[in-house]
Order: sequence, then C-alpha cells, then structure tokens
Amino acid sequence: MKAALKNASIHALMIALFTAATAFAMDTPKPDPKPDPKDPDKKSEQLESARAAIARQDWTAAQALLRQAVQRDPQSADAHNLYAYSIRKGPNPAMDEVFRHYNEALRLDPRHLGAHEYIGEAYLMTGNVVKAREHLAELEKLCGAGCREYKALKLAVAAQEQRQAQAPK
Repeated sequence: MKAALKNASIHALMIALFTAATAFAMDTPKPDPKPDPKDPDKKSEQLESARAAIARQDWTAAQALLRQAVQRDPQSADAHNLYAYSIRKGPNPAMDEVFRHYNEALRLDPRHLGAHEYIGEAYLMTGNVVKAREHLAELEKLCGAGCREYKALKLAVAAQEQRQAQAPK
C-alpha cells in the first residue's frame, strides 16, 4: 500500500511539474529579432500567435500557424521546435514529423535548450530512454544540472525508468 501511495505521489508530482514547465517555456528565448524589411513583424507575430495557441492547448491552430512559420522561415529553429512540440502534444502525433522538426531545430541551433528537452521527451514517448538520456547529457553540458530544461527532462526520464521497472515482466 505504501509503495502504491508513493508511486501515485511521484506520478502526481511529475504531472504538476511538467505541466507548470510547459506552460511558460516551449522554446529558448532569444533577443527580439530584427524586423524583416520585406515582412516587418509578420514572423514574430506568427510565433507569438502560435505560442498563445499552445498556451490554450489549441494544437490544431498552433500547428497551422507553425506550419506557415516554417514555410515562411525554414531557418528558424524556434519555428521548427514549436511546430514539433504542437504536433507531439496534439492528438495522434505523427512521430516521424515530430523527430524531423526537432532534428531540424537542432541542426539549425545545436544549443537550442527547448529542442533538446522536447526531443528527449519525444524519445520517451516512443520508449527510447537511451536517446532521451543522450539529450539529457547534452543539456547538462549546455546549461548545467540546474537549468529548467535539464530538470524537466531528468524528471521525465526518471519517471519513464520507474514505469519500465514496475512493468510486468
């Protein structure tokens, strides 16, 4: 009984921490971008609209906005990261698309903390703890064990490992 209660408490804590973390950090903040003379403020407006849709958990709207953002600016690591995030969080995520866009975000910006955290979480969704741990190690190198992205992924990895350890053999 005590073990079941402890496991339920850990699970509830995990959900609370993960929910709180995702509410205010889907991507790595950057300095305000310089306006594009051909398209002033359109890119930043689109990303802000997408962030608002994500905050509302309106995955369909977020995906539509971010699909356009990626098409408009294929060199935006933030757009790829947020697009992958919105696909992953939506119903029936196409994990091949999720991995493609997270990997593109990391190709464009290998130091993108949000993309490392979220691709690690995506690997956990597919049961690949080894790959999730690789991104956890990368986060530790990039920002240390005290950064939010590291802590969130470490917690998610620990929860997945606990679930796997308790699964019937």
